[in-house]
Amino acid sequence: MSLFSVLSIGASGMAAQRARAEVLVENLANAETTRTPDGGPYRRKDAVFESASVESPFRSVFASQLDAEGVAVSDIVTDLRDPERRYMPGHPDADGDGYVAFPRVNPAEDMVDLMGASRGYQANVAAIAAVKDMIQKSIELFR
Repeated sequence: MSLFSVLSIGASGMAAQRARAEVLVENLANAETTRTPDGGPYRRKDAVFESASVESPFRSVFASQLDAEGVAVSDIVTDLRDPERRYMPGHPDADGDGYVAFPRVNPAEDMVDLMGASRGYQANVAAIAAVKDMIQKSIELFR
């Protein structure tokens, strides 16, 4: 595996963690949303990762060396469980019994997941920085 394929793998990891963070932030922003354009409360979403081949701009030059796997978001799944019901008879979205349907979003859980996505992103940045330093040291050796 070449250093250039490691750069591509790190970039794919950064893109996947960014997509995961976007989904988590959307969940947090809609934790109390009781009415959506589709009707009903917001539905929690999760990013699903899968192993994916890495496309590199150097693939044509180093075709035999770049058989590397990266990561990609394969799907965004929506939570289909019944919404949480809270008794709030004065709420404009209350049903006939006075219950309001709220999304099944746990802000504490999503914040922990968001911290994990941030750390995963930082780990990929650190790996790319290490490869960059290795390439730079290699160039300095040729001087």
